[in-house]
Amino acid sequence: MRMPRRGLVIQARTRWLLVGLALLFSLVLLMYLLECAPQTDGNGSLPGVVGENMGKEYYQALLQEQEERYQNRATSLKRQIAQLKQELQEMSDKLKSLQEKKSPKVNGMNYQGTKEQTSNDLLEFLHSQIDKAEVSVGAKLPSEYGVIPFESFTSMKVFQLEMGLTRHPEEKPVRKDKRDELVEVIEAGLEVINNPDEEDGQDEDDGVGERQLYGENDFIEGYYRTERDKGTQYELFYKKMDGMEYRHVTLFRPFGPLMKVKSETVDISRSIINVIVPLAGRTEAFAQFMQNFRDVCIHQDKRVHLTVVYFGQDGLSEVKNILESVARETDFHNYTLVSLNEEFNRGRGLDMGARAWEKGEVLMFFCDVDVYFTAEFLNSCRLNAEPGKKVFYPVVFSLYNPAIVYANQDIPPPVEQQLVHKKDSGFWRDFGFGMTCQYRTDFLTVGGFDLEVKGWGGEDVHLYRKYLHGDLMVIRTPVPGLFHLWHEKHCADELTPEQYRMCIQSKAMNEASHSHLGMLVFREEIESHLRKQAYRTNSEAVG
Repeated sequence: MRMPRRGLVIQARTRWLLVGLALLFSLVLLMYLLECAPQTDGNGSLPGVVGENMGKEYYQALLQEQEERYQNRATSLKRQIAQLKQELQEMSDKLKSLQEKKSPKVNGMNYQGTKEQTSNDLLEFLHSQIDKAEVSVGAKLPSEYGVIPFESFTSMKVFQLEMGLTRHPEEKPVRKDKRDELVEVIEAGLEVINNPDEEDGQDEDDGVGERQLYGENDFIEGYYRTERDKGTQYELFYKKMDGMEYRHVTLFRPFGPLMKVKSETVDISRSIINVIVPLAGRTEAFAQFMQNFRDVCIHQDKRVHLTVVYFGQDGLSEVKNILESVARETDFHNYTLVSLNEEFNRGRGLDMGARAWEKGEVLMFFCDVDVYFTAEFLNSCRLNAEPGKKVFYPVVFSLYNPAIVYANQDIPPPVEQQLVHKKDSGFWRDFGFGMTCQYRTDFLTVGGFDLEVKGWGGEDVHLYRKYLHGDLMVIRTPVPGLFHLWHEKHCADELTPEQYRMCIQSKAMNEASHSHLGMLVFREEIESHLRKQAYRTNSEAVG
């Protein structure tokens, strides 16, 4: 009877021993995790704060910024993994097919390249892109204009040279692709520093202690530039807050070989464009517009319908006479005149013009009376808009005041001779979204214009944002065949502060180039200099 009792005791002791070992293992594991967990420096000073007691809002902003960084990092990593897998597979398939075409048969059998050979070919190509780029060795350039400049960035700001009219010298990376790119690059640099290869030749603190790890807060600044046919180069600099040494990492994102996405035939021979023009007064400008319409749409293109939405009664009879005169002279009757006895509202006019069409689907071009376009532009309109898939938002070239541009001439040249793309003659109106080509069903599906917007500006931006928030592709590009003719602009007192600011900004941009405006500002100084020069010349001649 003693043996069973002793066995129970042994089993009980064994059970308690196992429980103790499990608890001990859990404790060791917990200590290991705590030791390996990234340090938060909770008692240390925050970046940019040296012994100062900041307000609650400041710390909340820092916490929010840190949260955004981690969210961006997680999203970026997921996207990068999926993208790299897809790109690697596509590259491998393409190289494999090219290899099969070059050596289709070996000893009567189709030669199948191994995955290892394909991967080696891909790596060899990517490394050749690095060798061709100006990364390690400078390139001989013909002039100072051949240099590809860098743009610099920190973890939160981008400092850029090519600004256009809507970008700023310093701004947060608003576009998601640019934001994700910079997050990915900074993290890739950290990976290189914290997990060095043998070829990097980095000692682990000269054999004393553990290697110092770097984090996102240690990133100081970076530079990047893109060679369009080779890839993008990144120069990254990291530094510990209490250290004096900088870590410099150079990365390069090589561009792969060109790959076919699709090849198709597009038939635009039967594509009708409904040109919709809202108008109030300005009959002289409308007569000039109809001259361009006659030459381009009636005589050349011949696949256009014109819809004019006129506000008010003053000038309505003149507009009717102009349309009827063009109809008699050209036998053109594909036009509609919609009369609204109310205050001018551009969004309301375009909306009424779109709904006045009763023949089903049609491609619409929202136009203004001050716009000059070519037959080539109409074809670009047809090629870049597709129902249910994409809308076209061309960037118009806006002409400056001809009285300033051609001040050295007695009178400005005819409009047709002013249509040149030069720095002193005009600019790409990249802050304007009023000229657009889109199909009627897409316009109605997104809800059209915001008719609550009154007066000048704003309605086109609201519509543009609707498409950006949807699934349709937005094609945004400068086009050479679309011009905005200069006209004097009046900013009414009834406008909201935001609309008035936009109107004044547009007015200032439209007047003249920077150099021409400078000549006007320093006109008296220039004239004084010329008088002195003339007096000196005359004095020398008399002497």
